[in-house]
Amino acid sequence: MTGTSPMQPGPPHSGPVPPPMPPAPTRRQSRAKAWLTHGVTAVVALIIGVEIGSPDAAEDKAGRERPAPTVTTPSRAAETTRAHEPPATEPAPARTTAPSTPSPEPTAKPGPATSFKGDGQYPVGEDIEAATYMTAGPADSLFPNCYWARHKDASGEFSSIVANGNVQGQTRVTVRKGEYLEVKGCLPWKKAG
Repeated sequence: MTGTSPMQPGPPHSGPVPPPMPPAPTRRQSRAKAWLTHGVTAVVALIIGVEIGSPDAAEDKAGRERPAPTVTTPSRAAETTRAHEPPATEPAPARTTAPSTPSPEPTAKPGPATSFKGDGQYPVGEDIEAATYMTAGPADSLFPNCYWARHKDASGEFSSIVANGNVQGQTRVTVRKGEYLEVKGCLPWKKAG
């Protein structure tokens, strides 16, 4: 027996043989490709969005909008006189003028307050003025009690107390520059007089 093949011989083939088709991607490969494509698209969109929304695009470093440059165009009368002139080889560029920047007004440094509210320790001469202050008494609470203390320093130690008091009604306290006034549970304090 001669070596015959069970396949039938086909018509003779002329020309190059096409490469074999790659196997179809598996479901896992197509999902990975989709995630990669969508991920790259999202990153590019994010970068473009950040660039568009960056303060450098339309605002200066302080966050204020940059004023648009003012373009000054020639008046209508100048255009009619130029109509009688021979045409120029190159049109004249539009003149731009720099926008005027308002000069900042000097701001007065605010001094120490003459009224305050809330618990805390207030440096006299810095946070509050040296003066006599009064309060209507304790704030509404379960145990109405207004405590105040004048301190010679900010340590909060018992030995730093110059004078103090627990009051149930209206009271006045005079503080001097360099002292600290500590208050707890009181209604707002106002400079007397």
